[in-house]
Amino acid sequence: MNENGLGNNLVEQPYYLSEILGARVTQNGKKIGKLADMVINDKGKLPEVTQFYVTRSFGNPSLLIPWVKVVSITPKEIAVDIESLGKYEGEPSEETVLLKDHILDKKVLDMEDREVEVVYDVKMALRNNKLYASEVDLSKYGLLRRMGLKRVANFIYRLADKIRDQPISWTYIQPLPTQISSFRGDVKLKVLKERLADIPPVDLADILEELDPQQRIMLFAELDTEHASDTLEEIDPNVQRQLLASLRKEKVVQLINEMTPGQAADVLSALPFTEAKAIIRLLNKEKSKKIKSILEKQEEKIQNFATVNLIKFDPDDTAEEVRKEFHIKARDKDVVMYMYVVDGDEKLLGVIDIKELMQAKDDAHLKDIMSATIIDLKPESTLKDAYAIFARYGFRAIPITDENGKLMGAVPYRDVMNLTHRFLE
Repeated sequence: MNENGLGNNLVEQPYYLSEILGARVTQNGKKIGKLADMVINDKGKLPEVTQFYVTRSFGNPSLLIPWVKVVSITPKEIAVDIESLGKYEGEPSEETVLLKDHILDKKVLDMEDREVEVVYDVKMALRNNKLYASEVDLSKYGLLRRMGLKRVANFIYRLADKIRDQPISWTYIQPLPTQISSFRGDVKLKVLKERLADIPPVDLADILEELDPQQRIMLFAELDTEHASDTLEEIDPNVQRQLLASLRKEKVVQLINEMTPGQAADVLSALPFTEAKAIIRLLNKEKSKKIKSILEKQEEKIQNFATVNLIKFDPDDTAEEVRKEFHIKARDKDVVMYMYVVDGDEKLLGVIDIKELMQAKDDAHLKDIMSATIIDLKPESTLKDAYAIFARYGFRAIPITDENGKLMGAVPYRDVMNLTHRFLE
């Protein structure tokens, strides 16, 4: 029974917004308009549908029909029971939240997975004669269903059923702004300023990189200075350049001031030299001096930091032979955690970690246990290049090879990272 004591034919089954939008709305079997949107109350755990927004032809006023007046729903027809049309004439207010207008095609941040996607559809659930928006559908299946190609979608996804569903519970969707009119058609994010601070900078950086430039700028502008500074450090250099170019120099200076000199130098190195120089001029004298020193140091050739005191072996040597000779060969060497496998021309063939050597079978040849995928530096590589590789891979040393692959030396972790750290302070 509905609120007015009338029976209804509502079935407790899932409904999709795309399937019932545009359905004809009837009163006593007579069409009175078509469903254009749904009004929701977003204050509870799940948004509750409170009204159907019905548009009418020939310039007749639109209707806002309370949910309690809905008798039945099918994809083609929605039956209502109302006393008169005039009583329900009206337009949604500026504060009204509409499912189609404000949710479909908006980008949604899933707070669980930190991913930005597009809402293609909204799934609704009928519980105790109340209709709730329960999930947003981010799948391409939802897009095809919305385009009226459900049969095509069913055929395609029968072939790849595991990627059919991509729903996100509404509980992961952030509350909508109170003044919903300011949200309409502008920011395509369901992320509010007060929740941005909860997202770790590394995750927020991933999100920003996925957005288009205008949305990226809007979201970044909502961050407080400290959070924005930490996030900026994690962003891809190309995106860093775009973001910094969109900000006033004074704002960039605020962000830089939140960083250590080393972090600041890393960010500023993504900018053209003239722009970086202009920003450095606006910093205090002490910090400016440190940043310039780091930027200059970063361009020093890595060969200046290299050592040739390495442990080298032949590819046909066995693990047992190398273990016996190790304590002798390791004397006075600067790199002892790696053994470099070279041929007669000193060409680097592979690298073996001391742990791998100790675990290898006695008769195993180095050529069979070495890592042949070599990540190296060239003599013209810079300190900045070495820093990036150490930071990414955590190696304890990086070999340096010439254009022919000949081993020229290696640079130890401590000689680069400890040097850089002195500049960071």
